[in-house]
Amino acid sequence: METIAPFIEVIDEIKEAGGDVFKLCFQCGLCDAVCPWNRVRDFSMRKVIREAAFGLTEIEGEDVWRCTTCGACPAQCPRGVKQIDVSVSLRRVASAYDIFPSSVRSARTARASLISEGNPLQGERGKRADWAKDLAVKPYTDDMEVLYFVGCYLSYDPRMKKVAAATANILNKAGVKFGILGDKESCCGESIRKTGAEEVFKNLAKENIKTFIDNGVKKIIVSSPHCFHTFKNEYPEFMVHFEVVHMNQYLLELINDGRLELKGEFPKTVTYHDPCYLGRHNGIYDEPRDVLKSIPGLELVEMADHGKNSLCCGGGGGRIWMDTPKEERFSDIRLEQANEVGAQVLATSCPYCITNFEESRLNLIFEDVLEIKDITEIVSEML
Repeated sequence: METIAPFIEVIDEIKEAGGDVFKLCFQCGLCDAVCPWNRVRDFSMRKVIREAAFGLTEIEGEDVWRCTTCGACPAQCPRGVKQIDVSVSLRRVASAYDIFPSSVRSARTARASLISEGNPLQGERGKRADWAKDLAVKPYTDDMEVLYFVGCYLSYDPRMKKVAAATANILNKAGVKFGILGDKESCCGESIRKTGAEEVFKNLAKENIKTFIDNGVKKIIVSSPHCFHTFKNEYPEFMVHFEVVHMNQYLLELINDGRLELKGEFPKTVTYHDPCYLGRHNGIYDEPRDVLKSIPGLELVEMADHGKNSLCCGGGGGRIWMDTPKEERFSDIRLEQANEVGAQVLATSCPYCITNFEESRLNLIFEDVLEIKDITEIVSEML
């Protein structure tokens, strides 16, 4: 393998990129015990951190790019190593040397699309609001209650556009005065940041922040946990603070305030998947379940791994754009868990999770026995 830089220089670069926390690791292995990769193949985050401590002079392999940033290992680490920071710092170094394994090259395409069109899906910026053409959705003005920040997947992906439409239907039925930014909206930048493209993230963040300020935005509703996490926890790095609410939280508020009247019944057995960036990263576990429990006729059951121990879908850390062999997909395991508890519907609240689950549903021939739905889609049906 090619040596990318002298030993000591690479250590310095890893530190500068944010990975200095590796020095805290005392190699206990608790990270490996909870890492979802070890359900599908041999992988050691402990080894990655150990190599980083010694300079990681060989960086061409896949392991640097495996971390889905699910948050399972930081939650278990007794030393506060912050494995996600280490992974991202290593990716920044790899990106600086333009070293990407073949499975990661699609992430480079996503990066180019983000720079040119403001989204990772190669969609034209001018068509970002096309999903709302036939719906009662208006451009945001500063006298509105909330901005609905739609996000990239809900704006461009055919499957996820249904979630955007369901969300708009709910907000309209509840009498919420809301609007969207349309082609003024850019990707939040969370996932591309986790692939090591720090400058791309900063440019996207600054663009969105300027747009929010120029349009008088104060309260933001989001469908994606990744947008939620970034606006709430990462944009404050730029000395700004906006009120950010995930749609699950807002749904419960609308129901409790009597603004949403659910009609009829939803007579199905439903299990809920906790997205990593809503659950472990931000502690939102109860609100989505409370929404589901409020739906007449719905029976809520829990899978083997749920709540704080939820199993990652595999899409975080930019891996939604990377190639994963069929036999190594966490989402397959998740669908099997849903099937084991007799669920007819696997509900969740994340575009990455839905995208991965829909693909696994076809691969596992679960198409006729298990539906994948965003919670907003279920609620919209009840209006």
